Parts: sequence; C-alpha cells; structure tokens
Amino acid sequence: MEMAQGDLPTLFMAALGGYLLGTIPFGLILTRLAGKGDIRAMGSGNIGATNVLRTGSKALAALTLLLDGGKGALAVLVFALWGRDAALAAAAGSLTGHIFPLWLKFRGGKGVATALGTLLALNWLVGLLACVTWLVVGFLFRYSSLAALAAMAAAPLYALWRDDPSMATYAALAAILVWLRHTGNIRRLFSGEETKIDAD
Repeated sequence: MEMAQGDLPTLFMAALGGYLLGTIPFGLILTRLAGKGDIRAMGSGNIGATNVLRTGSKALAALTLLLDGGKGALAVLVFALWGRDAALAAAAGSLTGHIFPLWLKFRGGKGVATALGTLLALNWLVGLLACVTWLVVGFLFRYSSLAALAAMAAAPLYALWRDDPSMATYAALAAILVWLRHTGNIRRLFSGEETKIDAD
C-alpha cells in the first residue's frame, strides 16, 4: 500500500528502517564466521569489502561487496512500496547506517557498495552508469578509492540526465558522505602513497 508522498512520519519510518538495514556489518560478520578475526583490527580497520580483501580471501570480499550493496538495494525496494520519497529516505538511511552504525559506536564502512546498491534500486541505469564508471577508472588507474570517488562524483550528473532533481539531490548527498569518508585516501592519492588494487 502506497502512503502519501512527503508524509513526515512515513519518511521517518522509511529512513529508520533503511538505517537499521544499513547497520548490518556484513564484513565484520563474515570475517568472524570465517575465522579471520575482527576486521576492525586489520588493515585500515574498515568493515567494507576492500579491507576484507586484505584477509586474503577474495570470496569473502566479493560476498561482502554484494551484501553491502544488497542491503542498500533492499532498503529502497522495501520502502518503495510507500512511494518514491520513502524510497529516497530509506536509501539515505541505509547509507547513513552503513557509515555510522549504532552497534559499532558509529564507526562503519565508507559506503561505496551501499551507495551503489541504492542507486541501482532507485534507477537501474543511473546505478549501472556509476558502476561502469567505477570499473573504468579502477581498470585504468588501479586505485579502488579513486574509482569510488569518480563513480560517486558522476552519479548526481547521471541522475540529472536520466532521472529527476530529487534523485540527483540524493546522489549528491551520498557523494558528499562517501567523499568525506575518503579524506585519508584522497591525501594518499595526492602524496602517491595510496595502495593500488593489484598491489601485494
């Protein structure tokens, strides 16, 4: 049943539901189940797929990537039943939940996979274009962080082209959050100290 667009209680519930989905720390759960220990004590300390890859398990990293993206997409698809505004609120909630999970003292991931998952669910073409941007930049320059930054920077432009201003606004806010979480990576990119995708 679709609820009234812009209804504040509805938007709050959608954002809260999305947030709770977003807080599920799949990287942490999977590495512990696999006997790899606490991912927060490894590498960058991040719970996302890139840091999970540092455990040496590509399968765990790929599964983390899929599940982190999937929870963002699921939040959108579930609350889209309440309308487009609720879907956007749920998208924002899930991304915020992944980056600032209550259960982990608000220290979560960098949000790239979850953001891309929400974009794919909101508008598959916008999400696909952002994913392709990630792949192209990652292939050309071999930096995961640079690929993520480029994909998120381009997403609002794709949204303006293929969707509407509300989608573009969400994509812009998502890009800002992701970029803020990558400040350390940006510094390392400029100093030439960032680790490449295929580096040991």
